Amino acid sequence: MLTFVTSCTDDFTELNTDPKNFTEDAVTAAEYPLFVKRALYTPNYMPFDQARGPFQLGHSLFPDVYANYFATTAPNFGSDQFELVGGWLNGAYSYFYQRPAPLIKFSEDSAEELGFTVENAMMKVWRVYAYHRITDLWGPIPYSSFGNLEKEVPYDSQEAIYNDFFTSLEEAVTVLKANAGGSSFLGSNDVIFGGDIDSWLKFANTLRLRLAMRVSYVAPALAQSNAEKAVTDGVMLSNDDNALIQTDINFQNSYTTITQWGEFRMSADMESILKGYQDPRMASFFAPAAIPDPTDDPVGVEFPYEGMRNGQTSEAKATTNFNGLASNMAAPYTLGGDPGPAWVVMAAAEPYFLRAEGALRGWAMGGTAEELYNQGIVTNHLQLGYDGNNLSGEDYVTSTLTPSSYDGTTPPVSSVPVAFNAGGTQEERLEQIITQKWIALWPDSEEAYAERRRTGYPTLYNRLNTINPNIATDEIPRRMTYTATEYADNTAATEAAVANLLGGPDLGTTKLWWDAKN
Repeated sequence: MLTFVTSCTDDFTELNTDPKNFTEDAVTAAEYPLFVKRALYTPNYMPFDQARGPFQLGHSLFPDVYANYFATTAPNFGSDQFELVGGWLNGAYSYFYQRPAPLIKFSEDSAEELGFTVENAMMKVWRVYAYHRITDLWGPIPYSSFGNLEKEVPYDSQEAIYNDFFTSLEEAVTVLKANAGGSSFLGSNDVIFGGDIDSWLKFANTLRLRLAMRVSYVAPALAQSNAEKAVTDGVMLSNDDNALIQTDINFQNSYTTITQWGEFRMSADMESILKGYQDPRMASFFAPAAIPDPTDDPVGVEFPYEGMRNGQTSEAKATTNFNGLASNMAAPYTLGGDPGPAWVVMAAAEPYFLRAEGALRGWAMGGTAEELYNQGIVTNHLQLGYDGNNLSGEDYVTSTLTPSSYDGTTPPVSSVPVAFNAGGTQEERLEQIITQKWIALWPDSEEAYAERRRTGYPTLYNRLNTINPNIATDEIPRRMTYTATEYADNTAATEAAVANLLGGPDLGTTKLWWDAKN
């Protein structure tokens, strides 16, 4: 069994048919926690030996550069110029359906078979977490029929998937509330919360709040009802509630590997915003550049962190020392062979920003937009070990500082200040909320990229160049395109999804169901 758990066979369907492998009937309470442990690791690109490549393909080369946290320096990397490289997407998509998805399904179904009610609820929540990251990249995907043991696996519309997300979370929360104050027998095999049911309840509600806000422009009534229910039932409130996956030598933070390859650096957007705000969090995110430019530092502040514009041509990257001119990630992310920082699944700062946006809409969020916005900033500062002051020693949340030029010549990305503009328009205040949320989410680029598509914020620099004829430099891809493997192996279902569920051609310009802001 240990061999199976560590190898995680690609052909997971054989579990139900091959007598040499485990079946659901053969799994007992003794073995079950090991499957859950693996199911919790894999959606966030762990373990180390199997996930480095998929992490680069599914996280670094697309969401990281479409959230504009990073820009690529490798001359042959076209995704930063909006090339939706099919082979890379194929690797990311295949990884999910070969590893996380089967383990999650097996863990959820086995819990039901074995009568593990609490653990079944936990895995329902985890299924929603894992799948929402995939549907928010591709749109319609195989979901309800996954694991049907057929050659064709039908897709679900994103609307249907989200409706099931809310149903699944409601079911899970009901069970978790009924067992509040207790513990799961999973113990340390629950690598996020150690079996603490109350923590899973807060995580479930916070996830529900995130997804409610995601559909706010396409289904406002559905969004409001789920957001208010989530807040009433109890979301994360402090950093003690954070959902973290601790790393070790076998389950490393994959950034510690891919930073060794020298293929990306900090974006100019990060420099413009964090330098303008004199934001101390920069030191937790990035290292000083090897060749810093002090000529554009804030007055009286040394700021050796440098960014580069997204969308550099292959020629520019081949002839310019961007790896020296722009900042690498901070030291904890660049120690090769080291486990690296804990992976943040979700942190308490995020629900404050979600609630601030909800309050802006008039929803019952337990506070005003300004109060919740300020608390989100403070919570993220505390998470990273800062005292709430900027680099000049002034109170960060009341600062009127705005983004600055990243190079002393190019205009700043925007003029949005830190201090909440209580008298501003709804859009002006929303931009403030999402800009600070963008900072606090780092490096969860899947979520930052989704929110950028949903809201249009933060305001970031256009690409310098695009090699995608369908996507201009002042736009961003709205989704990832379906993979060659799906068209070859799941042909009818993929073609039916494009024809009937996607709402447009299989291109990066087709908006997802929730991407409905005017």
